[in-house]
Amino acid sequence: MNKNNKNLNAMRILGVDAVNQANSGHPGIILGAAPIVYTLFTRVMNINPQNPQWFNRDRFVLSAGHGSGLLYSALHLAGYDLPIEEVKKFRQLNSLTPGHPEYGHTKGVDATTGPLGQGFAMGVGMALAESHLAAKYNQKGKELIDHYTYVLCGDGDLQEGVCQEAMSFAGRYQLNKLIVLHDSNDIQLDAPVAVAQAENMQEKFIAANWDVQIVYNGEDVDAIEKAIEKAKKSKKPSYIEVKTVIGIGATNEGTQKVHGAPLGNDIDTVKKYFNWSAAPFEISADIYEFYKKTVLIRGQEANEKWDKLFAEYQKNNAQQMAQLTAAINKDWNVNLDELLKLNTNAEQATRVSSGSVINYLNKTVSGFIGGSADLTESTKAKGADGNYDIENKTGRNIMYGVREFAMGSINNGIALHQGLLPFASGFFVFADYMKPAIRLSSIMGLQALYIFTHDSIAVGEDGPTHQPIEQLAMLRSMPNINVFRPCDMQETIASYWTALNDKNKPSVIVATRQNLKELTHQDLIDNAKKGGYLISKEVGANITLLAAGSEVAVALDVKEKLKAQGHKVNVVSMLNMNEFMKQDQSYIDTVVDKKTQRFSIELGSTFGWHRFLGDSGHAFGIDTYGYSAPFGDVIKHIKFTADEISNKIIKLLK
Repeated sequence: MNKNNKNLNAMRILGVDAVNQANSGHPGIILGAAPIVYTLFTRVMNINPQNPQWFNRDRFVLSAGHGSGLLYSALHLAGYDLPIEEVKKFRQLNSLTPGHPEYGHTKGVDATTGPLGQGFAMGVGMALAESHLAAKYNQKGKELIDHYTYVLCGDGDLQEGVCQEAMSFAGRYQLNKLIVLHDSNDIQLDAPVAVAQAENMQEKFIAANWDVQIVYNGEDVDAIEKAIEKAKKSKKPSYIEVKTVIGIGATNEGTQKVHGAPLGNDIDTVKKYFNWSAAPFEISADIYEFYKKTVLIRGQEANEKWDKLFAEYQKNNAQQMAQLTAAINKDWNVNLDELLKLNTNAEQATRVSSGSVINYLNKTVSGFIGGSADLTESTKAKGADGNYDIENKTGRNIMYGVREFAMGSINNGIALHQGLLPFASGFFVFADYMKPAIRLSSIMGLQALYIFTHDSIAVGEDGPTHQPIEQLAMLRSMPNINVFRPCDMQETIASYWTALNDKNKPSVIVATRQNLKELTHQDLIDNAKKGGYLISKEVGANITLLAAGSEVAVALDVKEKLKAQGHKVNVVSMLNMNEFMKQDQSYIDTVVDKKTQRFSIELGSTFGWHRFLGDSGHAFGIDTYGYSAPFGDVIKHIKFTADEISNKIIKLLK
């Protein structure tokens, strides 16, 4: 037992002090899992609190993000820029200690976690990134990239579907530098774990091709360390089940009552159990000194050793190191003129246009890596250098299998690792499966690409289950994300160019299955940066048509029919509605002239378009699910042809 290990107990008590002060949080995991985090920080991980973004540091993902109080306690004691005053402000407005860990907000936090299961899957992505970069840059005797990814998860994480997908994926590709530690306390919020699951977790991981160990006493830091050291020698990813007692030392230890409620006065019982007599938030100098020696100084020495290796490596491999450094800094070295030359003016689907851009990026961006959920031939999104695999870790095409949610989370993990530009691809209707991962990508401000095809009911015969309706509205409703729906090859190029240069948010590219005409554009690159623009303008216009993607051409056809009736019509291409809404009001009013009658045209939900249309405008779209039939028949059935739309507009104008 560790009842008298004051250095470990400082981590526990500081965490529950923070929860008590906030009157909010999860003390159970802080008390029960502290020995795991203590072992990692003081005995295992190579991290440098004074250089939190050191590239070759070990990564730590607290997948059980509700245990944030434990992580903040560890970061403070380890010497990160997290003063005790910030720990005291746990879960308070504008503090560095939010309720769940937030990447980019608190130094030392390697991933935003909280939605259970995603941290596990992001850890898989980090481990994949490490293995790929190591295979690419390491030389015999000079292992420049050589670090581990540690994930601390709970019972709830392992019940999530995304965990099952990621577990299977990691086992298939033998990501042996991934070590998952399971805070196995047999309790979750509602009841004991046995109420919700019956499977043997160890056998489950063995079946998924993982190395498996169990530590029966979660208070035994020596046993935890020994298990980790053994795991580091495995050729498989490692799962270490650590049997802990939730809320150890509290009156309600071992029960769900101590999971998510502050201890209140029972904190005195806990402090007595651990022989802790100091006042709240009071840590003695000798404890800080212990952490300085075991974490900070050890990490600084490892960092300095690596810096020397990097400098030595750079002398003989200047070009490779310049390439890696540029990738870490997100300098993707893409030439706009070369990109623009990809346009052939051919009538083609924007998924084909997207595939052409991807092929170009494969040649020019060394860190461009990704794949699709068993749909490469359909989405045209394929990485270079062969498939990533156990014997070909330099491969940049990731065969994700039918695991959309894990693919999205792994994509995030690759982006979090840095040094790579990841993409994930699938059918647009299955963005539903990936939405939680895309949302986290947006929250973290990651430069990650999500490439979707088969973007509307033009999918045709596959029917309503495969025809996107509400997905555009769903993604457009999210903050801090680009959602591009290009109308042709030129807009596809502009979308990728904008995404490559927008380094602090994810980008979604939504492409068609059906062929589209190449349209006429002016100043497209500048216009694309603004999200929406006038693709066709007339002086004295009385009508404005707003459209996106494949419906821009429809809008232009409608314009010609309205012109024949004596109307003057502006047409807006809404390439990226989210970015358009961020422009200054004068630009928005120039593009969407409020003096005109306004109509939107899009093969999807009309949700979100009405803000542009005024009281007398009308949104042409689809607010029902689709139909299984050839695309042409579906379009006629829902009366979405240029003739039908123009006729209805004329009636509405009367």
